[in-house]
Amino acid sequence: MAVFPWHSRSRNYKAEFASCRLEAVPLEFGDYHPLKPITVTESKTKKVSRKGSTSSTSSSSSSSVVDPLSSVLDGTDPLSMFAATAEPAATDSSRKRRDRDENSIVGSDFEPWASKRGEILARYTTTEKLSINLFMGSEKGKAGTATSAMSEKVRTRLEELDDFEEGSQKELLNLTQQDYVNRIEELNQSLKDAWASDQKVKALKIVIQCSKLLSDTSVIQFYPSKFVLITDILDTFGKLVYERIFSMCVDNRSVLPDHFSPENVNDTAKETCLNWFFKIASIRELIPRFYVEASILKCNKFLSKTGISECLPRLTCMIRGIGDPLVSVYARAYLCRVGMEVAPHLKESLNKNFFDFLLTFKQIHGDTVQNQLVVQGVELPSYLPLYSPAMDWIFQCISYHAPEALLTEMMERCKKLGNNALLLNSVMSAFRAEFIATRSMDFIGMIKECDESGFPKHLLFRSLGLNLALADPPEGDRLQILNEAWKVITKLKNPQDYINCAEVWVEYTCKHFTKREVNTVLADVIKHMTPDRAFEDSYPQLQSIIKKVIAHFHDFSVLFSVEKFLPFLDMFQKESVRVEVCKCIMEVFIKHQQEPTKDPVILNALLHVCKTMHDSVNALTLEDEKRMLAYLINGFIKMVSFGRDFEQQLSFYVEARSMFCNLEPVLVQLIHSVNRLAMETRKVMKGNHSRKTAAFVRACVAYCFITIPSLVSIFTRLNLYLHSGQVALANQCLSQADAFFKAAISLIPEVPKMINIDGKMRPSESFLLEFLCNFFSTLLIVPDHPEHGVLFLVRELLNVIQDYTWEDNGDDKIRIYTCVLHLLSAMSQETYLYHIDKVDSNDSLYGGDSKFLAENNKLCETVMAQILEHLKTLAKDEALKRQSSLGLSFFNSILAHGDLRNNRLNQLSVNLWHLAQRHGCADTRTMVKTLEYIKKRSKQPDMGHLTELALRLPLQTRT
Repeated sequence: MAVFPWHSRSRNYKAEFASCRLEAVPLEFGDYHPLKPITVTESKTKKVSRKGSTSSTSSSSSSSVVDPLSSVLDGTDPLSMFAATAEPAATDSSRKRRDRDENSIVGSDFEPWASKRGEILARYTTTEKLSINLFMGSEKGKAGTATSAMSEKVRTRLEELDDFEEGSQKELLNLTQQDYVNRIEELNQSLKDAWASDQKVKALKIVIQCSKLLSDTSVIQFYPSKFVLITDILDTFGKLVYERIFSMCVDNRSVLPDHFSPENVNDTAKETCLNWFFKIASIRELIPRFYVEASILKCNKFLSKTGISECLPRLTCMIRGIGDPLVSVYARAYLCRVGMEVAPHLKESLNKNFFDFLLTFKQIHGDTVQNQLVVQGVELPSYLPLYSPAMDWIFQCISYHAPEALLTEMMERCKKLGNNALLLNSVMSAFRAEFIATRSMDFIGMIKECDESGFPKHLLFRSLGLNLALADPPEGDRLQILNEAWKVITKLKNPQDYINCAEVWVEYTCKHFTKREVNTVLADVIKHMTPDRAFEDSYPQLQSIIKKVIAHFHDFSVLFSVEKFLPFLDMFQKESVRVEVCKCIMEVFIKHQQEPTKDPVILNALLHVCKTMHDSVNALTLEDEKRMLAYLINGFIKMVSFGRDFEQQLSFYVEARSMFCNLEPVLVQLIHSVNRLAMETRKVMKGNHSRKTAAFVRACVAYCFITIPSLVSIFTRLNLYLHSGQVALANQCLSQADAFFKAAISLIPEVPKMINIDGKMRPSESFLLEFLCNFFSTLLIVPDHPEHGVLFLVRELLNVIQDYTWEDNGDDKIRIYTCVLHLLSAMSQETYLYHIDKVDSNDSLYGGDSKFLAENNKLCETVMAQILEHLKTLAKDEALKRQSSLGLSFFNSILAHGDLRNNRLNQLSVNLWHLAQRHGCADTRTMVKTLEYIKKRSKQPDMGHLTELALRLPLQTRT
């Protein structure tokens, strides 16, 4: 192909805009307005017959204009219709039955046992050695042969049960706590395996053996955790038995409903169920017999409607035979637990269980227990908390949805028992916070008079504080409550006891009092936790205090005026904890700070907080953590505003740059902020800078020029150079703008082939193409420097593009050259498409000078030669489709920007059209649309030459 000269066509941008504008159609509004509500036509249809398709319809409309979309908003869409018909009218009987079923189910507001399990296991541990009786299985436990008679099987199983109770077990001694837990888990798995292999008697033996362990209090501190582990096995056994019997009720003809009655249960299932209860009744020892029967309490549903209600009182009475008060209270807790699962509506039985417990409560301080504690070397303050999990659970069960009168009764019973601290603590932990809060002063009076032996008063005040954090006491009592509680808390000598209480009461103080009282509390915490660096052991509680304070003080000018707040932060000496606290503070600030601030107190404090976060960044910090810290610091920077004091604002950004230099996103935000500051200055001056504002804008530009090279990401630098150059240009800083653009051009050779995007390596050419297209749009309005010749920036950029190493199998270089051709064509116009106010672009500087146009055309010819040379290299089989696509793209560029009245350029366009179709690789649909567009344009004024061109552009089929 020969070299073709380029001739740009003259453009009248205003006329082109006018021709592209949508045609205005007159509209008679009448009563119609787009924002006025529309009444949708309501249609009523009456069917004539079930089979026929005809129907008579009557419709009425209050508006002549109907919006088809507004019917969705008027409730006639399918979802609204479904919602309207979702709750059909129900009969009184069905509604009552449904309400009764809902009342019998424990709601989501009831804290399940599973949520307490982990806390108990973590809290009640021991270093003493434990023992366990491990069941030694025998072949007798296997199911009999098919020829055995039923009576023989029953007799054999009873003999096996007797054999187990007589000693078919092995005692393992000197087990650590972890070994003990592992053995229990092995027993749990053995239970499941035995059941799966149809060794039901063996499974029962395992459960009996495990239940016996609950009578052993030789290592008394571990008993609550042992209870949790053993009852897990009991729960598994109860579930297996219930599912087994339930499955026997299902046959091919019917399925047992969820709310079934004993009449729905077949005789085989009932017989099997009775067999299980008879086996359990034959267990000689009380504790395993109680626990195993309680575990299958739900199975009574298969036998009679009143089975559960009859068994609960009997099991409650059985517990009276357990002499050890600790074992007894946990047995009661298990009965409450099972009772709440299977029959939560039988509150009378649960209450009876509790009142039985109160009658025997004084046993805790009896001689038997005291002697046992002496033998084990356990002090009463360590012994009494062992009751807490069981008592708290019992109280939770009986207080669930209980009336306020029950609390009054409990308080009276506590007084009769001498205001026992353990009992009082459980009452406050179980009942609704609203009930406790309204009686706060009564509880404080009881706490003062309570029997503190073994259970300190500060724990009672902690429990009271937990309730007051959830519910408000009477307004007149609030200050007295705080004073009474803090009198006790501040006298605590043990730092751990002190901080556990103070943490709870800080929230109450923040909620109901001013910064003065909060400052007093914080000062007291600092006083107690500073000696001997006690704060190092209480970071979680101190963090909790900070979170509670900032959760209630959203006005940071008030927060930082609290004198002891920053000294309180100084107690966080461990870096990881200190950073987490700073993150919490910044999250609250970003969330709740509505208006920009220039308050020096806030700025100094938060700069210190942000500096702490920034300084924690090192080579090992994860990228996600860096992103999070940068987000928080940027949130702070965005909220700082000194109003019209732009110099002070710039000084703040200078200081921030020196403080946060290790976080690239923060530096990027600072550059954007400074650029915005320069544009705000321009807006205030309405583009007419004074000597002072011009110097200030140059200072902003210099800030950006100095900061950008410190960034790592090359495309971030490129885009910021371009953006900052645009800002400099808008503020008439021409030499500075040239410096930005030259820096961007010199940086392009450093762009690597692959870049990291969200942790994945991707080719960089598409990103470079996008950047260069934006760059070309800016270069159109950049005036030439008088000392550097015509189009010096474009020439430098073309040299860089030519020298850059592009992908061999890619066409991005040619796409860039095509964009350059568009740029040069736009530069040859008498008046450019857009301008910057107060900046003379080349159309004003050169005024259509022939030398300038000649230089422009030379560049165009050079670029065209590169494009055509590349098209020649694609004349290979594997590249023909690319050649066709690029040829058509270049044709469209000539059509849009070239003067096709020039014969040689016209011939080139015809050659490109044929090239695009030569090997049958062209998109025929695109070619057809292109030709239609040419014919349409040929009808416009001064476009008659396109008619001849259209005749020279044939469409070829693929064949």
